[in-house]
Amino acid sequence: MAMIFTRKSLKLLNYRLKCLSLSCPGGRRGIQSSSNGEAPSVEVNFSNGRNMTFSSGRLARFANGTAVCQMGDTAVMVTAVAKAKPNPGQGFMPLVVDYRLKNAASGRIPMNFMRRELGPSEKEILSARLIDRSLRPLFHKDYRTETQLVCNMLAMDAVHSPDVLAINAASMALSLSDIPWNGPIGAVRVGLCDGEVLINPTRRELQTSQLDLVVSATKQNLVVMLEGKGNVVLQQDLLKAIKQGTREAQFIIHEIERLQKAYGRQKREVEVAAEVDPELGKAVRSMCEMRLREIFQDSTHDKMSRDNAVNEVRSNVIDKVWSSFPDTEPSLITEQFNQTSRTIFRELIFERGLRCDGRDYDQLRNISCQVDMYKPLHGSALFQRGQTQVFCTVSLDSQESAMKLDSLAALDSGGLKAKNFMLHYEFPPYATGEVGRIGPVGRREMGHGALAERSLLPTLPNDYPFTVRLTSEVLESNGSSSMASVCGGSLALMDAGVPVSAPAAGVAIGLVTKFENDDTKHLQDYRILTDILGIEDYMGDMDMKVAGTRKGFTAIQADLKIPGIPLKVVMESLQKATDAKSNILDIMSEAIREPRKYPKESWPVSETLTVEPQQRAQLIGPSGLHMKRIYLETGTSLTAVDETHFNVFAPSQAAMDEAKELIEGYMVKERVPDLEFGGIYTAKITELRDTGVMVILYPSMPPALLHNSQLDQRKIAHPSTLNLEVGQEIQVKYFGRDPVSGFMRLSRKVLQGPALGIPRSLNKSAGESGT
Repeated sequence: MAMIFTRKSLKLLNYRLKCLSLSCPGGRRGIQSSSNGEAPSVEVNFSNGRNMTFSSGRLARFANGTAVCQMGDTAVMVTAVAKAKPNPGQGFMPLVVDYRLKNAASGRIPMNFMRRELGPSEKEILSARLIDRSLRPLFHKDYRTETQLVCNMLAMDAVHSPDVLAINAASMALSLSDIPWNGPIGAVRVGLCDGEVLINPTRRELQTSQLDLVVSATKQNLVVMLEGKGNVVLQQDLLKAIKQGTREAQFIIHEIERLQKAYGRQKREVEVAAEVDPELGKAVRSMCEMRLREIFQDSTHDKMSRDNAVNEVRSNVIDKVWSSFPDTEPSLITEQFNQTSRTIFRELIFERGLRCDGRDYDQLRNISCQVDMYKPLHGSALFQRGQTQVFCTVSLDSQESAMKLDSLAALDSGGLKAKNFMLHYEFPPYATGEVGRIGPVGRREMGHGALAERSLLPTLPNDYPFTVRLTSEVLESNGSSSMASVCGGSLALMDAGVPVSAPAAGVAIGLVTKFENDDTKHLQDYRILTDILGIEDYMGDMDMKVAGTRKGFTAIQADLKIPGIPLKVVMESLQKATDAKSNILDIMSEAIREPRKYPKESWPVSETLTVEPQQRAQLIGPSGLHMKRIYLETGTSLTAVDETHFNVFAPSQAAMDEAKELIEGYMVKERVPDLEFGGIYTAKITELRDTGVMVILYPSMPPALLHNSQLDQRKIAHPSTLNLEVGQEIQVKYFGRDPVSGFMRLSRKVLQGPALGIPRSLNKSAGESGT
């Protein structure tokens, strides 16, 4: 029988043959290069003329998916690898993102003892979290296979940051792989300079930019993730930046989709759990619905009592249902109960117009503030919002206590070599009534602390003479302890007298939506919740944290559990956050309105001491003995600023006064006689050295070096050849002081000839010196 091919069928056949030719022989996985050796690549052109290049199929071909993203001379390779089968009993999506900044990528050698990269730094952990939060919402809800993304820095210049490139490379690697993922996404960095939006700004442009915002978006202009900091950015400018960033991300998405259609592998089938017996679902809902509705509508419950009540219902339902369905695993009953509980909780928000604690959608929890908790502390504050309680303390120290950054961290921070403001966030297990291990800082704590630090940093002065360490200890947690750290930290800074430009506050905004078939572009209904509880964060679809002053925003972070939300919802959420932020600042102003003017006894003191070059040796002492004694006796440290200035830091005013007395004791000597340029003086030898002799012209004078070249007309190797001894007096001629070092310039050899003047003695007193 003759076969008839239509044009459409021929195109389909050619496409399949092309896919077969690109498949990996011998069981290899991933995208291979084409027959002529060229890897598939595509270039993304942005509206400002800058471009980003994607390529795949040439490197790391054993991975399920590999992509290289390059901008300028910065190139990042991301590999995506997933196990063949999910782990049995896995109850969550095990996604691991490894992001490492390599010194070799920028032509550097690590300056640690091992001279190689060690554990991940804070910057690397925060960048890995950024990538994870951008990708996780687009995985299928039933996907439980262990997946790892490795971000490898191939090259790194001083112009473009690699974190955004890593997000886009990860998006392309997942899109080309067989891993089930509902992407792609696109990510851009957005800056703002003089009201003009900058797309993917360089590091130099970011130094003058008011905004540093990363926007991750998917198709149809849906926002997936926001992360940014700003120097008190106005609301309209922030909204403009988010809109522009979302539009620019569509260029990336379009080009990745082109590569995916041409070279992408067929996605795996997601192993969906076996359908639960409908009778089991009905039994669970009928036994718990009324009781759960009663619990979630009882506003007298707090976090602990509500959790205990739900746990009691859960245990009771599992026991009773299991007795009726003995062949069912208890874990399936538990999962069915959790789904029913989440559904009922969300339904009540739409039905009642109230939340589980009795508040309406825009209402804040009760807030109380207190400052100046303990006298020894430089600054302290206790911030309570509902059942979230944070204790913040401020410690002021000298500039020598600033955190030194390594070369890669300094490169990423725009050349900043040391941080003089640090916020350390602590979340002990007792904050949620649990028993746990207290050890090194976890990734979650590091991320929350970095967010709070970014929120407060723009309010601090650039020329503050102290290093500031702000600690935030979460004592109770029931919703957004990081934003409570911003509020408490701002109060503590003002209590410590730090001249902040304006108080700052933060709030968390939640979202509950209704949609079908993962179509979040057309939401059926949604509710925006202000100042969310922990249970609202767990049961909801979004956690947007917004911080700033009354004038504008300083930080924003938005995490989603659904595959994107429309820009309209983002704009409404930011407006809710602005209103809530103003209300919180009003309450905070009742505790303290501005930085404390009157100093505390515990406050440190810093002054600048001016010292003449010839007096440095008197202040420092032999081998720094005087400076060490000042520090040991008073706790006051002296740091040399330049040749004539020292920075004096004392832990208190009393310590400063005591240190000044010691300094005056070292510096106050008998009056130094005025020496005449070209005058001849009697010098006394105090020490013989290989390079010359140390002499003094008057008793209180620090010994000055008379070099071998100035001892005699003849060339000598050691002063002993001239039979010079300690205590011997010789005639020298004075030629002033060296303009750089301040040391005396003396000579003996110029006097070895006809008499040029009358020798003068300064050993009696300054008044009898004759000078």
